[in-house]
Amino acid sequence: VPGTVHTDLLANKKIEDPYYRLNEHSLQWIDKVDWEYKTTFSLTASQLKSPKLELVFDGLDTYADVFVNGKLLLQANNMFRQWRINLKGVTAANNDLVVRFHSAKNRVDSIAKANLPLVVPDNNRAYARKAQYHFGWDWGPILITCGIWQQAYVVSYDKIPQPSPSYTGQKVELVQDADSIGRSFYFKIDGKPVYMKGANYIPSHMFLPNLKRSDYEKIIRSAKEANMNMLRVWGGGIYESEDFYDLCDKYGIMIWQDFMFAGAMIPDDEAFINNVREEVKYQIERLRKHKCIVLWCGNNEIDEAWHNWGWQKQFKMGDADSARLWHAYKRLFQDSLPVWVNRWDGNRPYVSTSPKNGWGRQQSFTEGDSHYWGVWWGLQDIEVFESKTGRFVSEYGMQAMPNYSTIEEATLPEERFLFSEALMTHQKHSTGYQNIQSYLQRYFIDSSVVKKLSLEDYTYLTQCLQYYSFKNIIAIHRSKYPVNMGTLLWQLNDCWPVCSWSITDYSRQPKAAWYGVREAYRDDVMVKRDSVRPKDLQLVKPNISIRKSGNNSWTVESNVYAKYVFLSSKDTGINFSDNYFDLQKGEKRIITINTSGKQPVTAESIRIKSFYDIQAQAALK
Repeated sequence: VPGTVHTDLLANKKIEDPYYRLNEHSLQWIDKVDWEYKTTFSLTASQLKSPKLELVFDGLDTYADVFVNGKLLLQANNMFRQWRINLKGVTAANNDLVVRFHSAKNRVDSIAKANLPLVVPDNNRAYARKAQYHFGWDWGPILITCGIWQQAYVVSYDKIPQPSPSYTGQKVELVQDADSIGRSFYFKIDGKPVYMKGANYIPSHMFLPNLKRSDYEKIIRSAKEANMNMLRVWGGGIYESEDFYDLCDKYGIMIWQDFMFAGAMIPDDEAFINNVREEVKYQIERLRKHKCIVLWCGNNEIDEAWHNWGWQKQFKMGDADSARLWHAYKRLFQDSLPVWVNRWDGNRPYVSTSPKNGWGRQQSFTEGDSHYWGVWWGLQDIEVFESKTGRFVSEYGMQAMPNYSTIEEATLPEERFLFSEALMTHQKHSTGYQNIQSYLQRYFIDSSVVKKLSLEDYTYLTQCLQYYSFKNIIAIHRSKYPVNMGTLLWQLNDCWPVCSWSITDYSRQPKAAWYGVREAYRDDVMVKRDSVRPKDLQLVKPNISIRKSGNNSWTVESNVYAKYVFLSSKDTGINFSDNYFDLQKGEKRIITINTSGKQPVTAESIRIKSFYDIQAQAALK
C-alpha cells in the first residue's frame, strides 16, 4: 500500500505482466471478483486519549467497505475523495483492519441493469466515480483496477486542519469576447495575452501507484524541453498527484484542469450529485494552492457527444429519457460546477465542456475551443487546417508506433511483424493501422510497399509521419495568430506500450514527433512548413558520418541532402539531444549524446538511418 490488486498479484507471482504480449486478454477475470485486504495496527495511549482520532484514506479505488475490529465503519464509492473514519470508541491498543473491495465492473453493470429502460450512454462506467480510462480507451487496455491506491494512515489531533488557501499570486483571465469572426478564446496572465503551446496529458500508468516523482520529472521536463507552456489534464483520468502539480509549478507549465468526466452522460440521482460535490470540494481545496492551474473545465467531449454522436438513436431513447439525461448534464456542468468552483476557488475561470462545438460544425472554427479530428478520424489531409483552425485548438493528432526498443520489451521476436496479434493488442483504435496506412500512402510511400517493410522500418516510417504531421499542423495553427491563440496536441504521454498519438512513449523516451514539436513550438523562430511531401522528394543515397568532437558532443555530416536522419543504439541508456533531423550537404550538425549505460558510446555502436533507405527499398520492391 499504496497499490492495486493487479500489481499485488504481479508482485506475488500470481499473474504475468499485464503489459506484455497478449496478457491483457487473460487477466480480464481480475475485475469480475471482489478482493480483500487485511492488516493490524497499533495505537498509543496518548492517541487513544486524543480528542480527535481518525483513520484516513487518501484514495480508495473504488467501491470499498472498511471494517475496524469487525465493525463496518465506511462504505466508500469514489476514487477521487479522501475518506476519514472516526476511530473514537471503536479502537484499542491493537486493532484489526479489513478493506473489502467490490468489483467496479459488476457494480456499474448492476446499477445500469436496475435503471433500465433508462440507458446512460455510452458505457456503464459512467456510474462509477473512478478513472474512466481503466475501462478501456482507444489508446489504453481494459484493466479495471481496485485497491488502496493512495496513502492510508491514522491521525490524532485537537483541531481540524484547514485546507490550503487559493493561490493569488497571479491574475488569470479567459477572454471570450465577440469579434468580427465570432468569439475569442484566449488566456490573459497578469493582463498579458499568452499564446498557449502544449499537449494533452493522460495518466502515465494503468497502475497509478507505480508512478514515482522521478517519472513525473521526466514527463514534465519533456514538455518543458519541447517548448510547451500548457498541459491539459484530460477528464477521463485522475486529478493528478502533488508531484505532478509541484513540477508544473517549478517548470512554468500552465494546467488546463478537467474535472473527471469524459465521453459519457451522467446519472441524475441525488446521491451521485452529492458524491461529486464532495469530490469537487476536496480536489479544489487540495489543488487550488498551485499556481500552475489556470482553468477548471467541467468535462471532456460530453456536450459534443450528446449533440453529434447519435446516442439518442443508438440507444433508442425516448423524449422523456433524453430530457432527463440532458437535465442532469445541465444541472452538474452548467449550474452546479460554476458555483462550486467560485465557492472553493474563486480565482480561476471555468468552462463547462471541451470542446464547445463538435469538429463537424462551423462554430468550431469561430468560437470556443476546438477538438479537430477531421485529420485522423476523418482521414482528411493535414492541409485542411488552413481553413479549419479554431480559436483555440485543444485536441488534434496523428498516430505513430512506440519506439522500437519499447516494442521489443513488450513482444517476442516471432511477434515482430505486421500485423501480428501482439501488435493488434497494442493498438486500441479500431482502424488505427488502416488510418496510418492511408496517411503513409499520401505523404510517404506506396501502401503496397509499406506492407513489405520490416517492423523496425515500419516503426521508423510511422514516426516520421507523426513528426511531419505535428510540425506542419502546428505551423499552420501558429500562422493564424492572433485569431488562433492556442494549440494543444493529442497527446504528450502513454500509459502502457502502445501505438498511439503520443509524442513520447511508455519508456518516457521521445518519439520522432517530440523533436518536430520542439522545433515547431520555439519562440525565437516561426517554423516553416514543408513545401514538398516526403513522398515527392527525389533523394540520392547519402553517406552519413558521425564522429566524436568533444566530451559528449558528436558531429554528424552527409555528402548530400539527407531526410529524417535517425540515430539509434542497442544501448537503451543512450539519449540524443537531436534526432530525426534533416541534414544539408556539407552541414556539420553538432549533437550531444548522454548515456546511463555501462558501455561507452562509440561511433560503431550508433546506427544511422534516413528516409532514403525506405525509398530505396520501395524502388526494389
